[in-house]
Amino acid sequence: MDYDVPIMKVQEYTLCDIFSKGLLRLIPFYIFSHEKHFKVYNDNEQKLSELKAEYQDILERLDKLEQEGVIGAFDKRTIIELSGDVIKEIAQKYENVQKGIGGMMSGALLKTEARTILDRGKEEAKKETALRMLQDGELSIDKIAKYSGLDITEVELLAGLQTV
Repeated sequence: MDYDVPIMKVQEYTLCDIFSKGLLRLIPFYIFSHEKHFKVYNDNEQKLSELKAEYQDILERLDKLEQEGVIGAFDKRTIIELSGDVIKEIAQKYENVQKGIGGMMSGALLKTEARTILDRGKEEAKKETALRMLQDGELSIDKIAKYSGLDITEVELLAGLQTV
């Protein structure tokens, strides 16, 4: 039995194709279309700036799609992380390309809405832990701060709120 297996040549897709056809999972592999020019990008600041601009455009488009609700924060983060991983692997010999594009992709992960929500949840959990320890009354403020992961001042504030 014969099967027709469609072959997708990522290098033939432009950014416009990828975004207009909703092929966002190809973004991490888009860098392969530039691989043969890495030496030029690495040695020529102007060319590297053009490549950076292209990746800045990708990040902005992903932000817009997230804001419009087309993709979620998790999908956006995954695309960016995978892009950074691919760049790191294939541009190993090209320090300027690594720093320029790889740095952009890792920098884009710094603060997403999902990360903000997660961080807020962690802080609330620390406070709840400290409050339970304060209610038990068996530990010092210093030890509660150490075990809960809060600063001493935060624990003192919670202790003050608890007695009010």
